[in-house]
Amino acid sequence: MTRTLQIHLGQFSDQGAKPANEDFYGALIPEGELLNLKGAVFAIADGMSSSESARLAAECAIKNFLTDYFATPDSWTVRHSGGRVLSALNRWLYAQGSRLFDPSRGMVTTFSALVLKSTTAHLFHIGDTRIWRLRDATLEPLTEDHHHWVSQERVYLNRALGVDAHLEIDHRSLPVEVGDRYLLTTDGVHGYLPPARIKQIIIEQGDHLDAACRALTAAARGAGSPDNLTCQLLRIDALPLPDADSVFQQLTELPMPPPLEPGMILDGYRIVRELHASPASQLYLALDTESNHQVVLKTPSVNFEDDPGYLERFRHEEWVGRRIDSPHVVKMIEPARRRRFLYHVLEYLDGQTLRQWITTHSQPPLNEAQAILEQIARGIRAFHRLDMLHRDLKPENIHLDQHGTARIIDFGSVKIGGVAEIASSVKQTDLLGTRNYTAPEVLRGEPATTSADLFAFGVIAYELLTGHLPYRDAFSGPVDAKRLTQRRYRSARSERPDLPNWVDGALEKAVRADPARRYTVETELLYDLNHPNAEFNERRPLPLLERSPTAFWRGVAWGSLLLNLVLFYLLHRR
Repeated sequence: MTRTLQIHLGQFSDQGAKPANEDFYGALIPEGELLNLKGAVFAIADGMSSSESARLAAECAIKNFLTDYFATPDSWTVRHSGGRVLSALNRWLYAQGSRLFDPSRGMVTTFSALVLKSTTAHLFHIGDTRIWRLRDATLEPLTEDHHHWVSQERVYLNRALGVDAHLEIDHRSLPVEVGDRYLLTTDGVHGYLPPARIKQIIIEQGDHLDAACRALTAAARGAGSPDNLTCQLLRIDALPLPDADSVFQQLTELPMPPPLEPGMILDGYRIVRELHASPASQLYLALDTESNHQVVLKTPSVNFEDDPGYLERFRHEEWVGRRIDSPHVVKMIEPARRRRFLYHVLEYLDGQTLRQWITTHSQPPLNEAQAILEQIARGIRAFHRLDMLHRDLKPENIHLDQHGTARIIDFGSVKIGGVAEIASSVKQTDLLGTRNYTAPEVLRGEPATTSADLFAFGVIAYELLTGHLPYRDAFSGPVDAKRLTQRRYRSARSERPDLPNWVDGALEKAVRADPARRYTVETELLYDLNHPNAEFNERRPLPLLERSPTAFWRGVAWGSLLLNLVLFYLLHRR
């Protein structure tokens, strides 16, 4: 069996010499799939003493972070989830103080959180609370205090939750080892105990983590701390490090379905006919015998029944489909009955792929192409909003129904940000798409980003408008990094002189080799494909090679002949 993340936790807080405790702390260690997908969260906050609502600010920060973090989509990365939650929380705290028009009554607090997911520790930090790690008798601070010393007695915070509408968050991610101990403290503790004394107390208390927290706060108070004193101490007892055999066993819990033929019934679905077959999967039109609804069954290929990577991607495909709700992404359907075999159920779409449409609609009117591209962009946006990368966008994976609605129909190569953070023995790769639609940086072995999906979208737009690829066969043959960066964009106007310069300029920017020089989001590309951009709208004469290849090579031939005649004359003149 695969081991799960196991954590032992101790914590304690004391108001100390102050009349009230303005510190707050919290932890949430879920069970089952939620622990696997989102991890365990530990957080500590210290309300700013000069603020009348210091305690309330600290309490709101902890409680809201713990609840809202786990309410974010499972597909989001820890950094995305934590950052979005903290930004929203900061805006709310700042708004409360602004509403009162009195900074002294505002809601301001420091904040530090540790998220343990799979085999990685993620740190979020604002202010002068601290997160430490004790490993192999070495104690080190993992955060940096955001404060400024005015004098030996006076210090001011540079950053805190609720102090400004703009929030700058420190984020780190570090690998975790069994036996690691993580300590979260407020400045009432670490401001009065040197690191050597903190380490000594933790080691002396051994497995008694609650007792260690009490001993730390008592020692800090004995050292003269006039502040509230709070600390959390946790130890990593086990990590989810699956072995290949256990992973493969999980992936093959459902057997491969038998070969399907028209008339056969599989789990209550009557097979009507085969719609499509490829080396990787098969699609069948089927009829639900109970509801009489038409659906599509997608079955895996038996060619990959011993391939854990393929089986994991097939399983993730359904996970993705259940979480995306967009009119421009095909819908995954919950099976009406218990499955006895491995397959997916999808909505049936009557129509054709974009590849088929392009074949019969050569160089369509610009407004017609724009309408299709806008729908594709909305489908891509649905993936990116959930921290998902499609990684295999191409005309074959886009469907147009009889009403002209475009949908993305294949999720087999989708990379899920939140799932990619989970340790797995299954080897992952970003090089899964079709080469002519795969961004150069991915072909070079670099990780795929949203920019890679936008590159594919740009190639699709170019092909939809011209019927050709922007680089022809530049991606055929072995991958050559130098060749990829030196390939030449072929102007779309060389294929369609009627296209405006600004459309050609937008297409060129979309498929640039350098991802830093492409569009950052699909809406920017879509806007430039629909509205003249002054940057691209200047009349740019096409090179002769693109305007008239025949005239270009005729000129080269005549020039070569003339040069040879001149050389011949000069040689025989002597």
